[in-house]
Amino acid sequence: MESFEFWQIWLIVAVFFLVVEMFSASFVFLCFCLGSLGGSVLAYFGLAVGWHLLGFSVVTLIGFFTIRPFMLKYAYRRSHDVKINVDALVGSIGRVVETIDEKENTGRIFVNGDDWRAKSESEEIIPVSEKVEVIRVDSTTLIVKHIKNKKED
Repeated sequence: MESFEFWQIWLIVAVFFLVVEMFSASFVFLCFCLGSLGGSVLAYFGLAVGWHLLGFSVVTLIGFFTIRPFMLKYAYRRSHDVKINVDALVGSIGRVVETIDEKENTGRIFVNGDDWRAKSESEEIIPVSEKVEVIRVDSTTLIVKHIKNKKED
């Protein structure tokens, strides 16, 4: 059985860091992976262990200061524009399933496959089966606006 050479050990370490990066998505371990590849190349050419470590360090630092900022900017550039959870309900159209009446403290709508408590923005009474638009979310209650159907004569 053959023993591993240094360049093979560096390659195994690089694969390890790449697998860890897949689960972290921080691009830190990607820099270590690239550094390990740099150490592997130097070891392949038969240089001393000190040179492997120097190559690992230099390539890792280059990755931290060049590749990582670029990847963070590229990977997370649209993340602030995406609405998630209840914020995604704003602007959605729903249908009233229980009359919305502030005085009676009633009102439920069905929107995006879910049943929600609802209040009218203008405090008007909105009957069952009418369409409403979600204006904002207040805790577990959706504030809605009545969409009046315009009849053409």
